[in-house]
Amino acid sequence: MLQTAIIAQRVTDEEPDTTEIRGLTESAGARVVGEVTQCRQADPGTELGTGKLQALSALVDETGADTVVFDGTLTPQQTVTLENETGARVVDRNRLVLEIFARRARSPRAQKQVELARLRYRLPRVRERSDGGALNRYTESGTRYYDLLDRIDELGRQLDGLPPAGRAFQERRDQGFDLVTLAGYTNAGKSTLLRRLADEMSLSPDTHRDLEASATVDDQLFETLETTTRRATIAGREMLVTDTVGFIDDLPHWLVESFRGTLSAVEAADVVVVVVDAAESAAEIHRKLRTVRDTLDDHPPLVPVLNKVDAVADDQLAERSEPVTAVLGDPVPVSATEGTGLDRLVERVEAAVPDLDRCRVTIPLTDDGLSTLSWLHDEAVRIDVEYGPEQVTAELLAESATIQKAAARIEGLSS
Repeated sequence: MLQTAIIAQRVTDEEPDTTEIRGLTESAGARVVGEVTQCRQADPGTELGTGKLQALSALVDETGADTVVFDGTLTPQQTVTLENETGARVVDRNRLVLEIFARRARSPRAQKQVELARLRYRLPRVRERSDGGALNRYTESGTRYYDLLDRIDELGRQLDGLPPAGRAFQERRDQGFDLVTLAGYTNAGKSTLLRRLADEMSLSPDTHRDLEASATVDDQLFETLETTTRRATIAGREMLVTDTVGFIDDLPHWLVESFRGTLSAVEAADVVVVVVDAAESAAEIHRKLRTVRDTLDDHPPLVPVLNKVDAVADDQLAERSEPVTAVLGDPVPVSATEGTGLDRLVERVEAAVPDLDRCRVTIPLTDDGLSTLSWLHDEAVRIDVEYGPEQVTAELLAESATIQKAAARIEGLSS
C-alpha cells in the first residue's frame, strides 16, 4: 500500500510532464510529496543520471517518502539498484497500474486477474534479489520464487475454469436487448455519460461506491475496473449500456492481455460509443484515438463522442473535433455533466443499431433441421419455439440479414 510518494520522470527530447503519473499515483492512494524530472538519454543502470539520482535520494531523506514512483518501465535490476540507492520502495508505471487495479477489483474474475498480473510482475524481481544458488529447485523447493511459480500456475487453472467472459453479453442479446458499449481513455467521462443514458440512474453525490449497484463518477483514473451495465430506453428500444475499463498509455502486452476479458463488452456490442476528452489538446486526442482504433480493430459501428465541451471555447472545440473526424468520423459534441448534446447522441446510436424484423418459420425435426434451429438460437435476438410431432415452429426477432439467411437455410432443408 502506497502512502507518500516522490515522482521520478526521465524524458529524452520533450518537456517533462508529470500530470498523468501524478493522477495515477493519487488513484493508487498515495500522497505526492515531490518530484524529480530529467531530460537526457537513459542511464542503463538506473535510468536517471548520477546527479539526478543523488537529488532523488536527498528528496527521499528530506520528505520521508516511503515510495518512489518512476514514470516508465524499469528492469528488475534497475528496480533493485534504485531501491538500494534511495532507501525507498521503487514502483514503476506498470506496478503502479497494478496497484490501482488491485484497489478497484470487485468480482472473483477481476481479483484473480489482478493477482496473476501482480505475480507475473514480481517474479523476475524476486529472482533478481535472490541468491542464484538458492533457486535450485531440487535443493530449495520452498523458496519464494518457486512459491510464486506454483501460485501463477494455480491461478491460470482457476481462470481457465471460469465461464467465458463474453457469455453474459450473449445471454443479454438473446433476451432481446441491443448492446451499447462505452469505450475510450480513462477519465474521459464514460461513467458520467452512462448515468445520463441509463434508466433509473442520476448524478446524485450520494451514490454508493459498489460497482454492482451503481456507476461512480469520481474524477479518478480507473474508477471503473470492471464493466458496469445498466438498462436504457433509447428511441423506444430496450438497450443495455456498458461502461468499460478505460484505456491508458504505455501498458505492456502481458498486462493488457491479463484484462482482455474486460473488452468482451466491446466485442459483443451492436454499437460502440467512443468517448473523447475535449479538454485535451488536438495532438493528444489524435494520438490516443489511434490507440483506441487499433484496439477496437474493425468493430462496427463506432459513434465518437467529444465530451466535456463545456470546458472549452468554440474555437478550441472546432480544433479538437478535427482529429476525431480524421480517425473515427464526425463526433457528437456533448457535456455529460451538464446534459447537453444527448439528444443528438441518442439519434446517432439509434441510427447505428441494426434494424430488427419479426417472422415465423417452420423447421422439420431432422438432424439438419435441429442444426438450423441451434444456429437460430445463436443468431436471433429473440426466438420462441413450439415443438410439434414432426416440425418446430419458431417466432424470430432478428436482424434482416439473419432472417434472410434463415429463410435460405430452411428452404434448403425441404429441397
